[in-house]
Amino acid sequence: MLPGSHRAAGLLDDAALVRAMLEVEVAWARVLGVSLSLGDWVPSLDPVEVEAAGNPVLPLVSALRAKVSSPVHTGLTSQDVLDSALMLLARGALERVSADLGRVALALARLADEHRSSVMAGRTLTQYAVPITFGLKAARWLVGVLDALDELEVVARNLPVQCGGAAGTLSRVADPVASAAAFAGHLGLVWPGMPWHTYRAPVTRLGDAVVRCCDALGVMAADLLTLGRPEIGEVREGFVAGRGGSSTMPHKRNPVLSVLVNSAALQAPGLGARLHLCAARAVDERPDGAWHAEWPALRALLELAVVAASQAAELLEGLEVRADVMARRAAEAATELLAERGGGADPGAYLGAAEVFVDEALKRWSAR
Repeated sequence: MLPGSHRAAGLLDDAALVRAMLEVEVAWARVLGVSLSLGDWVPSLDPVEVEAAGNPVLPLVSALRAKVSSPVHTGLTSQDVLDSALMLLARGALERVSADLGRVALALARLADEHRSSVMAGRTLTQYAVPITFGLKAARWLVGVLDALDELEVVARNLPVQCGGAAGTLSRVADPVASAAAFAGHLGLVWPGMPWHTYRAPVTRLGDAVVRCCDALGVMAADLLTLGRPEIGEVREGFVAGRGGSSTMPHKRNPVLSVLVNSAALQAPGLGARLHLCAARAVDERPDGAWHAEWPALRALLELAVVAASQAAELLEGLEVRADVMARRAAEAATELLAERGGGADPGAYLGAAEVFVDEALKRWSAR
């Protein structure tokens, strides 16, 4: 069980996938000139039938044809339905991730502004470097999140419909291109000009954008884990009753949210890499396993991002920043922190363009 999976409840589970596939079939029926009135009906797919078909589409179509007498699915293939349904799931997931990244950016902008003059020790390769401010650190996190958010929004606006028929020719449809474009319009997706059955850039592009989000959140979480160690104690996660306890040590208050966001950042690149591996093996006109291996990786990656973005937003909104501890440690380490300058006693007098850089990050944030 993914800790925090309740934050993505209903977005990416099997029931959500079945609903999305049904939405795809209803949209294609409209292209065929059929209006389906299904109400709240959603079929329950037999796992044995799913296995026998090799994918969940055939059992869905069989259930739909038993439900209605109108023509359905004519001219489509299973991959059209499943790929388009996964794009619908991705759209919902990206909307949630973007909203929570917006919360993250707002919290980081507040921290950057509030702590633009909060002097702390800069560290490189784990050792003292020169003085910085916590505001600058928050501003750097902010820029990373804004970059990821920009990329995510571009991908979200260009999620494509899949429409190719049996082998990517749409040979059973009277007006293939117009039908595909109408199909995309009914679903709120983009018609990319041709099917992408074995050209998986839409999936890898989506995966890369999601991994980028997890990367940005991971840097922040890893920094907070270091700064929150008891021997450093410059930040602390906000207190929530019942969170962070230990099964055996009563004194513990573990930084659970930081740990989980960091965990997501460590898992996401592997899932993204699996999407690329599958893309590189998308042979013939429908691959023999690479396509099938892609579905669970994509859904897992999207779930990780939804959960991590929500956790990161909560983490930052409740973060305790101990500027006094930062200042005291910087003063105690002044000899090392000011060695580059040749010495001195006031770390706050050697901050270079730190405040200018904070302003640049805030300017970009406020322009969104």
